[in-house]
Amino acid sequence: MSASGGTKAIVAALGANLAIAAAKFVAFLFSGSSSMLAESVHSVADSGNQGLLLLGGKRAQREATPQHPFGYGRERYIYAFLVSIVLFSVGGMFALYEGYEKIKHPHEITDWYWPVGVLVFAIVAEGFSFRTAIKESNPQRGNLSWKEFIRRAKAPELPVVLLEDLGALVGLVLALGGVGLALLTGNGVWDGVGTLCIGVLLIAIALVLAAETKSLLLGESAGLEDVRKIERAVVDGETVTRVIHMRTLHLGPEELLVAAKIAVEHDDTAGQVAAAINAAEERIRAAVPIARVIYLEPDIYRPSAAPTATEVPGAPAS
Repeated sequence: MSASGGTKAIVAALGANLAIAAAKFVAFLFSGSSSMLAESVHSVADSGNQGLLLLGGKRAQREATPQHPFGYGRERYIYAFLVSIVLFSVGGMFALYEGYEKIKHPHEITDWYWPVGVLVFAIVAEGFSFRTAIKESNPQRGNLSWKEFIRRAKAPELPVVLLEDLGALVGLVLALGGVGLALLTGNGVWDGVGTLCIGVLLIAIALVLAAETKSLLLGESAGLEDVRKIERAVVDGETVTRVIHMRTLHLGPEELLVAAKIAVEHDDTAGQVAAAINAAEERIRAAVPIARVIYLEPDIYRPSAAPTATEVPGAPAS
C-alpha cells in the first residue's frame, strides 16, 4: 500500500484499539458493565478491521497475471467492504443483543472506577488515533468537505479509519453516559440503554461504509478534475482535433484506465496518427500520473453520427 493509502493512520488506529480492547475487557470483568463489554467487542472488531485493511493493501500490490491482466488493485475495495460487514455483524449486532439482555436483566455496576477510568483512557487514545487520521487525510481532502471527501475518495482506507475512529469516540461517550446514569440512579437499565445506542451507531456507520465501498467495487470513473485534465491532454490541435467520447475506470485507488475515441484528420497518414497517439498518451500520464492503462482509438469525426458526451459524472452515456 502506498503512503496515500493511509498506512500510518491504520497502524495508529490498530495500536490504539488493541490497547483499548485489553483495558475494556479488564474493566468489564471487574464491573460487569454491558456497555464495557460492547465497547470491548467494538475495539476487537476495529482491530480486526485495521488488520484487514493492511492485508488488502499488501495483496493489492501483487503483479498482474495473465488471468488478472489489470492487476489486483481492487482487493483494497474488497477488504474495505469486509470491514463494513465485520463492523455491522460483530460490533453492531452484538451491542444490540447485549443491550437488550442488560435492559431485560439489569444489575448494578460494581467497582465503578474501572469502567470510568478505562473509558477516559480510551477517549484519549482514540482521540490520538482520530487526530492522526485527520492529518493523513487533509492533504488528499484539499478543499472538499469531510462528507465530500468520504464520498469521493478512491482510496478506501482513510475514510474507513476516519469513520471508525469517529464512531469509536462517539461510542465511548455513549458508554460513559450509560455507565454514569447507571451509577447516579442505581438502575442498571441505563447501562443497557447506552449499549443499545452503541449498537445503533455502529450499524449506521457500517451501512455508510458498505454503500461507499460497494460503489468502488462496481467501478467508479475518474473525478471531474482528472477527466478535464485528460481531455485537455489528449487534444493537440493538429493531428488530434477532439475527443469523440471517453470512458475512465478506476482499476484500483491509484490506477486508472482511460479508453477514448479521438478525432483525426482524414488525410493523416498511419505514421502521423501513431505518433500523435503516442504523444497523447505521454501527455495524459504527465497530467494524471495514475492513468496507467490507456487505449486511444482514432476515427474521423462525423457530427451527425458520433456521440459527444464524455466521461463526466452525471453526463448521459454515449
